[in-house]
Amino acid sequence: MKRRILATVIVGVLAWANVVPAHAEQRFIARPTVLWLLNPAQVIGGVCRLLGCTVRYALDGQLGQVFLVTRPDGGDPIAFLALLLSNVGIQDAELDHVVRTAGGNAASPPPALLDTELVPFYGSEVRRGYVEQPADGILGISAAHARYRLTGAGITVAVIDSGIDPTHPALARVVLQGYDFTRNREGGSELGDVDQSTVAALDQSTVASLDTTGWVNQSTIACLDQSTVAALDTPEYAAFGHGTLVAGVVHRTAPEAAILPLKAFRANGSGYLSDVLRAMYYAADKRAKVVNMSFDFDDSSHELERAIRHLHAKKIVTVAAAGNDGQRLVVYPAGLSNVIGVASTTDVDTIASFSNFGPEVAWIAAPGEGIVSTYPFGAYAAAWGTSFSTPFAAGAAALLAQLDSRITARQAVDAEGQAVWISADIMRGRLALPAAIEAWRRTINASR
Repeated sequence: MKRRILATVIVGVLAWANVVPAHAEQRFIARPTVLWLLNPAQVIGGVCRLLGCTVRYALDGQLGQVFLVTRPDGGDPIAFLALLLSNVGIQDAELDHVVRTAGGNAASPPPALLDTELVPFYGSEVRRGYVEQPADGILGISAAHARYRLTGAGITVAVIDSGIDPTHPALARVVLQGYDFTRNREGGSELGDVDQSTVAALDQSTVASLDTTGWVNQSTIACLDQSTVAALDTPEYAAFGHGTLVAGVVHRTAPEAAILPLKAFRANGSGYLSDVLRAMYYAADKRAKVVNMSFDFDDSSHELERAIRHLHAKKIVTVAAAGNDGQRLVVYPAGLSNVIGVASTTDVDTIASFSNFGPEVAWIAAPGEGIVSTYPFGAYAAAWGTSFSTPFAAGAAALLAQLDSRITARQAVDAEGQAVWISADIMRGRLALPAAIEAWRRTINASR
């Protein structure tokens, strides 16, 4: 199964490729069979004692029904998977893959990125280019805030990604503690991925006011000083900042929604399916109302489908990127039932050249070119990709949930799709917040 963290920062498309890194163990996701009076942990423990594997931990939190299982590297993982599946104590099992990103090609920064004047924005000062960028007018974000007084207050949006800079002046008031699944510890910051000597050399107040841009890597241009750019221009930081960028789009759309950072990807873009699953169940345990997933898999997974069903049963709205292959292509989780798949559009309401399309995966659309958002170290960057269209839809869902928290993914997409028709390649329309809010208000009133 090939997995990709979707989105390019400054035009490039972040592509994933299967990678077999030099690990000392093989990883499997296993769901034990319910046997006699034994609990699932006892069953999987017995299986591993028999087969020579190790049970690491449950992936579904307090449910305790699916586990990460490892064994020493060196044997054939496919053969061992078959052995697991043949055991009476195993209901289902699959490989836990690792993948990495490959940067795309960036272009020049959009004008909004260079608009450095600071303006007030819900308790903080942010760059005017972040507030007044083209996507704001296209989606009617500021108009919706002013007219309906909806800001996402009281709603939690979980962002499963590479982490978030919790110290960013624009985000500090709304970012919760979260969890880092790549290190198995509290906190969802991506600053821990950066060498501390680099962090120590930064003056955030200076960085925040910079009006220069630099290439951090092949697919990233951010407003940073050149010494920081040079420090980050290495493969180990190929996806650094992705989560902070995504969170910034959520915040721009729903400025008073709480953001729960769930770090399942490393700075180089690599991540395990098992960590994504853990993040999904964690979001449910923490009562998130919306889950943003700015990544995609080429193939579905039984456990991914089960996790989505679990979130749906709790009336959690799940939103995922449609993918950056520029094809009529079904990817996951966007292609799963009850997941709002989001395609990217241009500023003139055509499908972006990089965006996947087709009603099977693209339920709605939102702008995805030249999106200005927050970047680590108190900085800002510009981004292209369905990764950055997706959090507009997640933020919109938070606004709708503020009206009535009982909203489901199906109801959210029905409301969010009541806007500009793009083509038959998008199931509904391009998101527009005033139209979405009016549609949801009509639904609420009709049910009374």
